[in-house]
Amino acid sequence: MSLEEKYKAVRTELEKVIFGQDEVLEFSLAALFSCGHLLLEGPPGVAKTLLVRTIATALDLDFNRVQMTPDLLPNDVTGSSIYRDDTRTFEFRQGPLFTNFLLADEINRSSARTQSALLEAMQELQVTYDSVTHLLPAPFMVFATQNPIEQEGTYPLPLAQLDRFMFKVHVSYPPPEDEIRVLTEHHATAGLAADAQSGVQTVMTSDDVLAARNEIRETFVRDEVVRYVQRLLQATRDDESMSVGASPRAGLMMIMAAKSLARFSGRDYVNPDDIKTALLPVMRHRVVLSPAAELEGTTADEILTRMIEFVEVPR
Repeated sequence: MSLEEKYKAVRTELEKVIFGQDEVLEFSLAALFSCGHLLLEGPPGVAKTLLVRTIATALDLDFNRVQMTPDLLPNDVTGSSIYRDDTRTFEFRQGPLFTNFLLADEINRSSARTQSALLEAMQELQVTYDSVTHLLPAPFMVFATQNPIEQEGTYPLPLAQLDRFMFKVHVSYPPPEDEIRVLTEHHATAGLAADAQSGVQTVMTSDDVLAARNEIRETFVRDEVVRYVQRLLQATRDDESMSVGASPRAGLMMIMAAKSLARFSGRDYVNPDDIKTALLPVMRHRVVLSPAAELEGTTADEILTRMIEFVEVPR
């Protein structure tokens, strides 16, 4: 079975319970197959937790959820050592971070100290405690949800933390037709256990995910497309509406994302349209608007969309 067919099989299972969230599904799987992490921003009740749980079921992977609150400590996430009387030694007890999928719910409600506890795990795929390194399972991926920053009581993620997320995807309310389907198909399952609700079948395993990652790495990217990505990066740095432009890491993430999108479409090469599709989710959380642009009510998405229109596209 090709990667395109596997992707479609997973999408089919996800769409049994997730309706009207095509972009979210596509970039969730693109992040997974590209060794990335995903930041989801949106209102409560739009199936963010259900999304992660359903992906874990379809791929037969472990899933943990942590409610990120102001009083949560780093050890509550990573784990801690306990003293055992029988051996008179300290034993490391793994925290919820040791799983395949970690859902950090409302990450911007937790303190900066607890947010930073995820940095090593997201970048190095390991946790160091008492100078001992503990490897995380493979595959490992963080899904984090975030309330809009303007709400009270939030701790905005710093740029260093935001940069660890491959994509930032806005989760909005579903279109009316899909919302009617949600209400029609899910009202009878309210109160049931998640597994009883879904009817989702396992169609991939962890080995399949790791094999897919290797296949995506081998996707061909021609020099003209690489130069196109660099021109987009440079455009964010030259634009007066931006006080902080995109870094080289943002370009690497954009190319990796485009590789996944190409494979999902059955191609073994990246074209400029793949780059354009990946640009907003990859860039919107990595650039910082100038004070003047913020006062005018301009959004990062608007500026980035304008850049797509004037940056020269390779043929």
